[in-house]
Amino acid sequence: MISLQNITLRRGDDLILNDVSLEMGKGEHWVILGRNGSGKTTLLEMMTGYLFPSSGRVEVLGNEYGRCDVREVRKQIGYISQSLMEKLSFSDPVWEVVATGAYAFLRFYQAIPDEVREKAMALLDDMNFSHLAEHPLGTLSQGERKKVMLARSLMADPKLLIMDEPCAGLDLYEREKMLLEIDRLKRRDVAVVYVTHHIEEIVPLFTHVALIKDGQLAGAGRKEDVLSKELIKRTYDIRVDLEWDGGRPWIKVLSGG
Repeated sequence: MISLQNITLRRGDDLILNDVSLEMGKGEHWVILGRNGSGKTTLLEMMTGYLFPSSGRVEVLGNEYGRCDVREVRKQIGYISQSLMEKLSFSDPVWEVVATGAYAFLRFYQAIPDEVREKAMALLDDMNFSHLAEHPLGTLSQGERKKVMLARSLMADPKLLIMDEPCAGLDLYEREKMLLEIDRLKRRDVAVVYVTHHIEEIVPLFTHVALIKDGQLAGAGRKEDVLSKELIKRTYDIRVDLEWDGGRPWIKVLSGG
């Protein structure tokens, strides 16, 4: 699904990514973990074709960037980020915001086809959100808006769904509600790549983890193999205890650093 080979990115004298190679196969769902500034979001921008490496090769959904029309590849990719949410119209009704995902619009300036509205309403109903369909986006809570973004990202039936910290800023209740919807993506034929700072957001859906530190890959593979106390210490510079519960990891920070 995604192949990053020897990816390096320089900005002036700064080395943002340093020889990162990562293979994400069909049927796998990945989480990218690391500290602030480690290069996680930069990797997502490479995958979506909004940023190109100084050297290396990026292939997404069988398309090698630099040798394809990236705009066509993006039609197969759903994307969720805080920066995208901020560009949407908060005065538009929820169902219309969801419907824009069918065309990757920010808002509609023409009549919306009935079948597009029906699909948007069906997605909202599947998330038990149909009662908010006519509400302006701006009247919703942060957690509700994130769920709207998830529904919007599914409008075009993407083959790949990329999420950049979708639970950022949510309280415990709203985070768990959002994670429940994300875990339900296992019912859909879509590969998921998810960036977060928080190990406890790795719900059972996710099969693989990549750990990034200072622009380099600290570890990558099946989550049960990569999420060890040793690799977490190497990535975050902090000692932890790690427990698994129903396919979900939980950590306890140990005193003494």
